[in-house]
Amino acid sequence: MAGNSQRKGAMRKEGTKKGMTVGSGGQRRRGLEPRKATPKATERTKHPKHKAAVRAAKQQEAVAKKAPASGSGARGGTSVRTRKDGTELVIGRNAVVEALRANVPGKALYVQLFLESDDRVKETYALAAEAGLPMLETSRVELDRLTAGAIHQGLALAVPPYEYADPEDLLDIAAAAGEAALIVALDSITDPRNLGAIVRSAAAFGAHGVLITERRSAGMTASAWKTSAGAAARVPVARATNLTRTLKAYADAGCTIVGLAADGVSLDDLDVDTSTGPVVVVVGSEGEGLSRLVRETCDITVGIPMTHDTESLNAGVAAGVTLYAVSRARRTS
Repeated sequence: MAGNSQRKGAMRKEGTKKGMTVGSGGQRRRGLEPRKATPKATERTKHPKHKAAVRAAKQQEAVAKKAPASGSGARGGTSVRTRKDGTELVIGRNAVVEALRANVPGKALYVQLFLESDDRVKETYALAAEAGLPMLETSRVELDRLTAGAIHQGLALAVPPYEYADPEDLLDIAAAAGEAALIVALDSITDPRNLGAIVRSAAAFGAHGVLITERRSAGMTASAWKTSAGAAARVPVARATNLTRTLKAYADAGCTIVGLAADGVSLDDLDVDTSTGPVVVVVGSEGEGLSRLVRETCDITVGIPMTHDTESLNAGVAAGVTLYAVSRARRTS
């Protein structure tokens, strides 16, 4: 109608026309393209299902960290369980037969009722009978309870707590033998296999005993006993509340305290009089070596000469090399 064109808003201004215009940049073409699929609920970070999936993944990761190595025969990464009374249970057919082969002192052998036999089970029966070990038949349910749900394969060996000697007993043993004391002291050795290897070396080279600490140290478990290859039955292991204090007591008794350290004097240059006299060889931890207070207590520190390509030796190997050097000096003096 005439006159309406003058009404405010009746006419569009130039450049405000709706819809497609020339040179729109393909707006219509993009509009016809299909949209992407909606992400799954587990892929949307704020969705409850995504959060539940994250929690489940973390739980699986935690379980995987606790899982045993292949062939260990028990959950939790070990074939040994420690009970409240201090008794250990060696669990699984391989672990049990290996423990009996190594003369680990057993208390009782638990055998599942109607157990299917194989070569390991037969050998276990024979070794247990030879050692005069009581064999107790038990149900699967009861064995599951005793082993806290571990994969026991029908066998469990109960090992009594190790009876530790007193640190002074080691000096008395040397005196009774009419020999200069040779003692190996361990500063925070936490791997029971290293402890077992050191006990074995101590037996091989005439040491009168091994000294460990009550805290931050591996104990004489079934694993350590097995690694010692039966040497633990011949070499006493003593346990000290405070290693530094005990080393000072040994020094007051006339012993020379020799610590193993890479920056010490060469083992080749160790004085013969030191080797042939009462001596305590102190072996540091696998990673950090001797602690500060223990090192300060040592009369001398020695290092094992090696090629430049080798940074360090395993604690068990280092102890064995040092004990051999001391033993050789004693034999040839």
